[in-house]
Amino acid sequence: MILTVDHVTCYRYVRPARALVQSHRLMPSSCAGQRVVDWTVTVSDGIAGGAFRDGAGDWIQGWTVPGPVSEVTVSVKGTVETSDQAGVLRGHRELTPAECYLQSTTATKPDSALAALAGQGQAVAEPLDLAHLLSDLVADAIQYQPGATTPATTAAEALALGRGVCQDHAHVLIAAARLAGLPARYVSGYLFATADGRDHDAAHAWAEVHVRGLGWVGFDPANRCCPDDRYIRLGSGLDAQDAAPIRGIARGPGGERLEVQVAVQAVQQ
Repeated sequence: MILTVDHVTCYRYVRPARALVQSHRLMPSSCAGQRVVDWTVTVSDGIAGGAFRDGAGDWIQGWTVPGPVSEVTVSVKGTVETSDQAGVLRGHRELTPAECYLQSTTATKPDSALAALAGQGQAVAEPLDLAHLLSDLVADAIQYQPGATTPATTAAEALALGRGVCQDHAHVLIAAARLAGLPARYVSGYLFATADGRDHDAAHAWAEVHVRGLGWVGFDPANRCCPDDRYIRLGSGLDAQDAAPIRGIARGPGGERLEVQVAVQAVQQ
């Protein structure tokens, strides 16, 4: 499948910022099942800094915007050719050991309910089967409901609420997998939403679980599937904050307003 992405993020500041510094995970990597045909990221009035791959093999690009800054727009346009790899991440260069993804964060800190959910897989011997079971359990436990949670909602809070969005599904699965002894991480990316209405926003998130002998395998409880050719993988981290596509600091007083538009289209071949 050939997918095109048009992603625009606009920040408007209540009072002009003296300067703006951002770090982006907005450049996908080519790997098995994902070939970047063309891709550009621009920042209005921005000055590009150095670009490098982090330990997880994801591209990081720095930007600065000299002040005063009243508004800044980050635009992403690109084309990616994808194929279904049954969720298995192959050909992705990275150095970070999988065991590093056993550590919890504030967003994925376990509680008794998460431990009970993870404990339902105690009788499952095969790690891949266990990961599939945990993903199904998370999908059953959390109903997809936009607006029920916020970006600050933790895995424990989302599980207790029983409602949430893809970020919450991913955080709960990550927490449960780590409790079960499986390294797990958060993945940000894009999803081409098919016409049947099952899928969710074009800017999407899911989890990857490391299975010994197989490597990293993606799981998307929000859609009850493993990522296939409808998905574009951007980057990964311990949780949503760690894997955020855009992180930054605006120097100066006042708040900001954020507007995001994302469109993912399939090109007819």
